[in-house]
Amino acid sequence: MPDTLVILPTYNEADNIRPMTERLLSMKPALDVLVVDDNSPDGTGSIADDLAESNKRLHVLHRSEKDGLGRAYCAGFKWSLERTYEFVFEMDCDFSHDPDEIPQFIDKANSENADLVIGSRYTEGIRVINWPMSRLLLSITAAKYVQIVTGMPFADPTGGFKCFRRRALQSIDLDCIRANGYSFQIELTHILWRNGYTITEVPIIFTDRFIGNSKMSSKIVREAIWMVWRLWLQNGLRRWPKRN
Repeated sequence: MPDTLVILPTYNEADNIRPMTERLLSMKPALDVLVVDDNSPDGTGSIADDLAESNKRLHVLHRSEKDGLGRAYCAGFKWSLERTYEFVFEMDCDFSHDPDEIPQFIDKANSENADLVIGSRYTEGIRVINWPMSRLLLSITAAKYVQIVTGMPFADPTGGFKCFRRRALQSIDLDCIRANGYSFQIELTHILWRNGYTITEVPIIFTDRFIGNSKMSSKIVREAIWMVWRLWLQNGLRRWPKRN
């Protein structure tokens, strides 16, 4: 069995699921893919099931309703920990994250013995394509806001292209994760960072989706605003890791 798993959370990604899974499953060295579908009305889950019948490295986890990004990833993480994967990726299904960049994450994890590798849109310049200026400014401001409140030094703490090492995921009580929107990314990174795990970043190019609709909402933004203060409190009002 491959030692790498890519988790794809999906909701109404019928146009993207086939080309994305085919792209991932054609990569060398081989990796596995887990689609976590939230009962997509457009039939994404059924398409994934059909694809999985012809490739044993594609797996599908069905959930009964749309229940948020964080819950979907936690379900996928639990599934991965029941197997023997060493590297577990978070990745969008809409091609905003380039599958060809996966090897650099693993190389970085191995070269620095990292527990988490974050794909950064803001390392080595701004590396975002096809975003309106308002969305770009929101993202950059959010990253700076997270840095100031929590003390985390990462350029892109809200990014969703990540590689976790197995031991890092094993250390997290996934049932206690509260964030469910994009602040989920901040919460997991903060838990590992404040407990002294090794986290690093690699530059990626982020291309906004051409097919389908963004899942961003005002509710997600509000959750992220308050989440960082809760994380600061959890860290004992410190802006540095507990083990420093």
